[in-house]
Amino acid sequence: MPSPRDRQTRAATYVVYGVQGLSFATLLIQVASLQSKHGLSEGAITVLLLIVPVFAGVGSIAAGALAARLGSKALLRVAQPVVAVCVAAAGAAPDVPLLIPALLVFGLAVGAVDAGMNMQGVAVERRYGMEVLNGFHCVWSVLGAAGALWASAAAGLPLQVVMAAPMVLAVAGSLYAGPRLCTADEEKAGTTAAESPSGGLPWRPIIPLCLAMAFLYVGDAAVSNFNSVYMRDVVEASAHVIPLAYFAYQAATLAVRLGGDLAVRRYGPAAIVRIGGALATLGFLGVVLAPNQPLAVVAFGLTGVGLSVVAPQSFSAAGRLDPAGTGVAIARVNLFNYVGFVVGAALVGGLGEAAGMRLAFGAPLLLAAAIIVLAPGFQPRRAAAPA
Repeated sequence: MPSPRDRQTRAATYVVYGVQGLSFATLLIQVASLQSKHGLSEGAITVLLLIVPVFAGVGSIAAGALAARLGSKALLRVAQPVVAVCVAAAGAAPDVPLLIPALLVFGLAVGAVDAGMNMQGVAVERRYGMEVLNGFHCVWSVLGAAGALWASAAAGLPLQVVMAAPMVLAVAGSLYAGPRLCTADEEKAGTTAAESPSGGLPWRPIIPLCLAMAFLYVGDAAVSNFNSVYMRDVVEASAHVIPLAYFAYQAATLAVRLGGDLAVRRYGPAAIVRIGGALATLGFLGVVLAPNQPLAVVAFGLTGVGLSVVAPQSFSAAGRLDPAGTGVAIARVNLFNYVGFVVGAALVGGLGEAAGMRLAFGAPLLLAAAIIVLAPGFQPRRAAAPA
């Protein structure tokens, strides 16, 4: 039976995930607007977008080291408000020289938050003794979809207002949740010294999770960074219609994650990831072939259905491989989030400039299919002996 403290930490973790979803969506849904505001080419916006995942990877690595010593709570209390401030600063930046440092600091902070919030999620899952991580990612999707709807409704307002207004809520949410998260001792509760990976966690059982995470985020980078460019240039959508593609992606992600924990408990993580890879492949095929705006929006939604299950199961599986709760396995898997985002932004952006956005989405189509092959690596197993 969960204790009041268990319920408090779970509620706070929901807030942290929600704030991150809102912050991330508020920035990425405005890629086309930032491109137009600063007169950037496809190549230039791709280079700028690479700043975020590169520095997020650095932030994730640092988060793993710091969380092992201080716990992820201290990390999140500092990094998450910084993310919100940087989103507002990116919208207000009058020129590229001021936009770049806002994106750089955003990347560092968002990497730390991504790693830290999943450490908190796995800690809560361990305390409850059952799968709950899909629920946290579900809240991420709810607030991401809310950010997309806000962007659509507020399309006529100045960009700095559209991006700053949601960040007021983001700062308030992070300040509320921070003191209520699991402490460093609580993150490691229930473990013993014998479980501590004194020789270091082995890489081999983590590699399928890392690859699946990378392939997932190639697809996610394609959708998050270029859905607005695709909708504007390929199917010629208006400013009010463009955000609906990302809304469909996030809404579909939400719908799947609402029942994700129950599905995993019934069918197992490997089966769920295999089905997700197949549906994501069909979704990207739809994006490549979509002849009009409605079908393009539906196709983006189908990619969300498929990709939505991969990240929660990657982090949950990584947590099972690190029973001492050090956060090392989670930080490693999270790093490949940004590997995928870097590759996705560069690959899809480069192909988009060379051959058009429609063909560019063929790259994540192929990698989504590869997730199907990696699914057996998600099957629960006992943690391997230290290497």
